[in-house]
Amino acid sequence: MNSHYRVVVVGGGVVGASVLYHLAKMGWSDVCLVERAVLTAGSSWHAAGGIHALNADPNIAALQAYTIDLLPKIEEESGQNIGLRMTGGLTMAGTPERWEWLQSAYRTFQSIGIDDCRLVTPKEAGELNPIMSTDGFLGGMWADREGYLDTTGTVHAYAGAAKKNGAKVLEHTRVLELHQLSDGWKVVTDKGGITCEHVVNAGGLWAKQVGRMAGIELPVSPLKHHYLISDTIPALEDLDFEVPMTVDLEGFTYLRQDQKGVLLGIYEVDHEHWAMDGAPWDYGMELFQEDPDRIEKELTLGFERYPALQDVGVKTWVNGAFTFSPDGNPLVGPVPGKPGYWCACAVMAGFLQGGGVGKSLAEWIIEGEPEADCYGMDVARYGTFAENKQYIRETTGQFYSRRFVMTYPNEQLPAGRPLKMAPAYSDMTAAGARWGCSWDLEVPLYFAPEGFAETPSLKRSNAFDFVAAECKAVREAVGLLDISGFSRFEVTGPNAETWLNKIFATKLPKPGRARLAVMLGHDGRLKGDLTLFNWGDGTWWIMGSYYLRRWHARWFDDHMIDGVSLRDLGEDTVGFSLSGPKSRAVIENLTDGPIGELPFMGCGDFDIGMIRCKVGRLSVAGELGYEIHCRMGDHITLRNTLLKAGASEDIKEYGFNALLSLRMEKSFGIWSAEFTQGYTPGMTGMDRWIDWSKTDFIGRDAALSERDGDGPTQTLVTLEIAAKDADASGFEPVWAGDKRVGFVTSGDYGHTVGKSLAMALVDKEHTAIGTELTVHVVGVARKAKVIASSPYDPDGKAMRG
Repeated sequence: MNSHYRVVVVGGGVVGASVLYHLAKMGWSDVCLVERAVLTAGSSWHAAGGIHALNADPNIAALQAYTIDLLPKIEEESGQNIGLRMTGGLTMAGTPERWEWLQSAYRTFQSIGIDDCRLVTPKEAGELNPIMSTDGFLGGMWADREGYLDTTGTVHAYAGAAKKNGAKVLEHTRVLELHQLSDGWKVVTDKGGITCEHVVNAGGLWAKQVGRMAGIELPVSPLKHHYLISDTIPALEDLDFEVPMTVDLEGFTYLRQDQKGVLLGIYEVDHEHWAMDGAPWDYGMELFQEDPDRIEKELTLGFERYPALQDVGVKTWVNGAFTFSPDGNPLVGPVPGKPGYWCACAVMAGFLQGGGVGKSLAEWIIEGEPEADCYGMDVARYGTFAENKQYIRETTGQFYSRRFVMTYPNEQLPAGRPLKMAPAYSDMTAAGARWGCSWDLEVPLYFAPEGFAETPSLKRSNAFDFVAAECKAVREAVGLLDISGFSRFEVTGPNAETWLNKIFATKLPKPGRARLAVMLGHDGRLKGDLTLFNWGDGTWWIMGSYYLRRWHARWFDDHMIDGVSLRDLGEDTVGFSLSGPKSRAVIENLTDGPIGELPFMGCGDFDIGMIRCKVGRLSVAGELGYEIHCRMGDHITLRNTLLKAGASEDIKEYGFNALLSLRMEKSFGIWSAEFTQGYTPGMTGMDRWIDWSKTDFIGRDAALSERDGDGPTQTLVTLEIAAKDADASGFEPVWAGDKRVGFVTSGDYGHTVGKSLAMALVDKEHTAIGTELTVHVVGVARKAKVIASSPYDPDGKAMRG
């Protein structure tokens, strides 16, 4: 065993082996994998080994597609048989709502380039899987690239291919301690110490302990999962093909062929956690006793769906543990505050996602940025609130039990909340606020009368009219919005301006002004659409999306320089915004300062009633507006003060659902929709905010290359859609005839203009105003056309008035 490697990967499951392979394949051969027992010990050896295309997050689905493409190459490179059987796959729907969702999902896959799917009738599905009863099914989706593999062979293939590229694999070597050094890490094992620049936690069932060795509390927990393998089924002996991977969404089961029997897996509603502090160190190749009583309901549904199972016995039961995160997606990437420590944990579908995880993490370590937009699995998407054991128990359990349960875009799930609430939460609840969750914080979605219950739907919500009324109030009078759900970072110090000029591609605002601030990655892709305030006293604020607090803070810290102090104000500062033509009248009644003279995008300190506040004159709603920031303890009084002063101006509280409609009418993009780290400034129109005269901002060379080259192939446009009872929401395909030319980034109904609107990334030759296109909305083709940006108040007179 060498005493030094560039990277040490801790954990010999499929994810650790994939990370090792990708590092070595990309040229870093001075890397090793350390496994306390043997490769596959933990979850990998007993995994069902299914591979399929479906994932609710299109970016994760794309990584799964990469993994599927990679598997035959790994087999060839290593010379290790992985038992890959591409049987194709069926996903079946048995309710109108699920069938509607499946048709919509089919179009989403088209948007991200997965073209080997098609919708099938129950009759066709029965022909594809003859041992399946199609009773109750309304339809299904077929995918060519689905099947299964030999899990042990696949792990050894990744490891074998890695070793052929120079990597080392150390089995029977247990990690005892991790120590952070000035230039890396020391990995203490039972065979001696290893120093390294980077350490990767791919610990699987032991990820919790490997995190704690570095002072990190990861939001992961193992849960038990059942599957059975049947005895030989006579009907399969007569077939000249293997039955496909089949998922029965209403039955909570998945099935694949296993020799001449089948493997039937169950995601039971009655979930069971295990070893929440991490698996025992001597656990590895064991299984739990099967518990058919706990899975009786789902088991019965499975045997009814596949009647042939009723006539044969069970050859093998598998009840093993897998590690889950709160949302079921992996935890990958650099851990904030721990340079050189990387996560590759909670990859519940390791054989399906392991290739994509390994590729992305290797790129991240070597090149500083992954090629794919990995936010959906970034470890920084959670804060310290997710370290709480009860939170982990509730959220991981909820995900597991809902693995095959349909979740609607307007559905609010209860696990792990309410957790953090703004001080005026109770008062807003009494006023009818209905709540969503951003990170750990409850945020108002809309206001409704007592007794109203929103119906989960893919189509327009039954809260539609309440949102319409809120939009009307903002456009015609004045609306009050709780903006506690914005992030705020304070920047001070003698080198603050120098640092901000490096971090942001935008020209910095002058004292007493604010400006939209574009942040780029080293590769020139977007890293943030933020708002920068220069308060004029040497203090700056960076404002953005609340749920990105830790993600942005990691970027800021990674690029920090001496002479700069950065403070996250998220636990100290909250506020409200006033928006609408009467907002100036409301705020002028509350201060004797010159707030009425504050120019558009101006900012300053003002007394609002009895409260000293920081105020900026801007509004995401596209109206005359003010963002008013106060101390946490002043939140209740500020709300009461503004409501009282606005009573004569017909003030009305509103929520973020209305704000979505209002900003869509202005063609204002938002992060995670129009702006992501997968898109460039030229694609999204954010290049107009870049100060090209600056010479040293991060990403400048790449941004210049895009500007001075051929430019992007797709650009952002606004669409008017001839929708009826549903609006686009994101990732719907856009067509010109029968050619797919783009996809929707977000959409909503514009209550002021009375039109269904969307923003979309579309091939440049189809972006001219008036171009007629088609968009699938909830699976149904709707006519659409490109319209000019900002269908409401295109000249911006309202917000500048």
